[in-house]
Amino acid sequence: MASNDTSISKALLGRLERVDLRSCWPREDTGFTTWLAQEENISLLGDTIGIALEVEAQEKAVGPFSADLLCKDTATDSWVVIENQIERTDHKHLGQILTYTAGLGATTIIWIAKHFTDEHRATLDWLNSVTREGIDFFGLEIELWRIGDSPAAPKFNVVARPNDWQKRLAPGGAQASGALSPTQRIQLDFWTAFHDYLIEHPSAVKPGKPYAQAWMNIGMGGRGFLLKAVASFWDSKTEKYTDGEIRVDLVLAGASAEAYFAMLGRLEKSLTRDIGEPLAWLSPKDSQVRRISVRRPVDLRDRESWSSYFAWLGERLDRFHNVFVPIARDLEAERMNSEANYPSPEYDDAG
Repeated sequence: MASNDTSISKALLGRLERVDLRSCWPREDTGFTTWLAQEENISLLGDTIGIALEVEAQEKAVGPFSADLLCKDTATDSWVVIENQIERTDHKHLGQILTYTAGLGATTIIWIAKHFTDEHRATLDWLNSVTREGIDFFGLEIELWRIGDSPAAPKFNVVARPNDWQKRLAPGGAQASGALSPTQRIQLDFWTAFHDYLIEHPSAVKPGKPYAQAWMNIGMGGRGFLLKAVASFWDSKTEKYTDGEIRVDLVLAGASAEAYFAMLGRLEKSLTRDIGEPLAWLSPKDSQVRRISVRRPVDLRDRESWSSYFAWLGERLDRFHNVFVPIARDLEAERMNSEANYPSPEYDDAG
């Protein structure tokens, strides 16, 4: 029987074969960069490094040079520069990366290449150790693999990444242990553990970077829309500082926030049904930001209960993501159509 099992395994398993990058992308600019700019491929890159990326421009001019891709980190609304090489890393591209970073004010820099030399990997590690917190350098090697006659499949391997823990403990850093209050220490520990929870548990959302603050931003891949996980000692229902609450917010910001909020209001019945619990609709008069939320009162000092808090937040972030991302994309398309003087679709629970 054992020999039969072995023969079945041999029949079912294929053999991975490496594919030459140039066979799929003869040119770096019109080949690899154009491929990477497609939504499903930039999402693959984002999944690899844990950042929700949205392409803003291809071959973005910086003086006489041009950056391969300029993206937005949709969780923080900060700029991300991507420089591509489908050959071994060289000094020319290293210089270009630093030029683009300075010229575009990027806070995340991603260098992709076929192979990283030890010297260039060490350079990125050094940059991550000496730059201020919030400036991050990534180095990734790109590979192509196939099994038999299957299409080639890309694989990103991270060879250099930010050392967040080192940056938090750096003297004078914003999150140096000696500079944190007891409340901030709890917040930083909470979000660090929650970040790990989302990595370990399959989820539709990508965790943001943990900071010593009351929230973590979660990108949705669209402008004007943001998911936010909240763990605060402020109770928004009693409006007092008590044991606190955890909350998931859909945040609407920007010029279209009020219009989007009104459109979503017409969907209140179906949204409540899809989310599975009552929603709080917050429209403060002294702010242009609008929020749709669910909340749970908790004791944030009770670390033994954090695992249940993480499960609650993770489940509702997934629900919000699955329900609101398609609607956000439709509303953004409607806005763009309206600006182009095209008819716009109507949103209504009855429809």
